[in-house]
Amino acid sequence: METRANFVLIGFFTLAAILGAFGFIYWFQHVGSISDRVQYRAEFAGPVSGLRTGAAVTFNGIRVGEVSSIGLSDPQRVVAILSVERSTPVRQDTQLGLEFQGLTGIASVSLHGGALDSPPIEAKPGELPVIRAAEGFSDITETARATLQRVDRVIAENQEQLRNTMRSIEAFTAMLARNSGRMDSILAGVEQLANKDGKGDLQEATRSIKRLADNLDKRSGGLISEGRRTIGDIDRAVRNFDRNPTRLLFGGPSVFDTPAQQQPQTQQSQQPQGQQPQSQPQRQAPRARKPRLQQAR
Repeated sequence: METRANFVLIGFFTLAAILGAFGFIYWFQHVGSISDRVQYRAEFAGPVSGLRTGAAVTFNGIRVGEVSSIGLSDPQRVVAILSVERSTPVRQDTQLGLEFQGLTGIASVSLHGGALDSPPIEAKPGELPVIRAAEGFSDITETARATLQRVDRVIAENQEQLRNTMRSIEAFTAMLARNSGRMDSILAGVEQLANKDGKGDLQEATRSIKRLADNLDKRSGGLISEGRRTIGDIDRAVRNFDRNPTRLLFGGPSVFDTPAQQQPQTQQSQQPQGQQPQSQPQRQAPRARKPRLQQAR
């Protein structure tokens, strides 16, 4: 009987110690801490998606407290009670905002800014000091949240492509590891070209490239001149053919002749049929003497 009573007492004290430890942790996180705390009334003109009781409160990125409670003062205004350390330098020009923890969407209250000579926030009798978020803050917050959601959606939709990219990077890294010896030899060759021993070969290669460029420049000049002459001949032939296209059928001067070369032949071809050249009577004179020779015989 006594042994059973001892077990009951031991179990009772153990359970009480566990409950006390949990109670202390809850009080330390939500109500008090080793240092003294002061509360502020934070007002947001718009939605505060992701903000919840117990969320962290940071000042210039350093955690100084947490959100004690969240409520509505009117349909368009959200009120959060902040419990922060008394030593936190909250001033009248301190700015209030929200920060999101990565892609999870969990929000925290952020305090930043404030001049050293700015006075602290004064509270009315029986009320808490009020910190108001800047106008347009809700739009910026919603834009940032929507951007994070889009990034999260894009990552979720392209998981397979991201895996393939990671596999490609791993394969490339493995290839570099397998060919590390070749890479070392290539680097050694480059270093050899860059040192004093390889400067002569490098300079000789540079001079060879320069000579090749000069030769190409000279030859290209000649080719350009020949090309211009060829284009001129083709253009002249096209103009001649346009002036007299029948010469391809009935003959005539070459379409590649210049106008000065074509003029004498053109005048001769255009002479009237009734006129006979002066050389024809000289050819017909011997024909007139043939009857006389026959009579003499």
